[in-house]
Amino acid sequence: MEQQKLPNATMIIVLSILGYLCCCFAGIGIIPSGIAFFMANKSQKMYEANPELYDNYSTIKTGKIVAIIAVVLNVLMIINVIYTLATVGWSEWSEEFSRKWQEGMEAGGQY
Repeated sequence: MEQQKLPNATMIIVLSILGYLCCCFAGIGIIPSGIAFFMANKSQKMYEANPELYDNYSTIKTGKIVAIIAVVLNVLMIINVIYTLATVGWSEWSEEFSRKWQEGMEAGGQY
């Protein structure tokens, strides 16, 4: 019997990496990494039901590990944003951001 590929293996890897890369954007990467984790769990259950039927389980495991790391990083980033806004306040944070942005524009993007 020829072994099949588990579905969505490539999509799991892509979403996991996208979630990892987007963790710096105020934790918005939790969406793709959460979807990847859910899809990896679903594929893992399919594999556990018939392990002799599939041959790309290692790809699913890798995607699931990257998704877990991405979810943790995104949660930490969300906590950081909430803490920063709670301690500093939105108005002071936005004023500091605007001041730094203006300094950067006046410097012409040079350091």
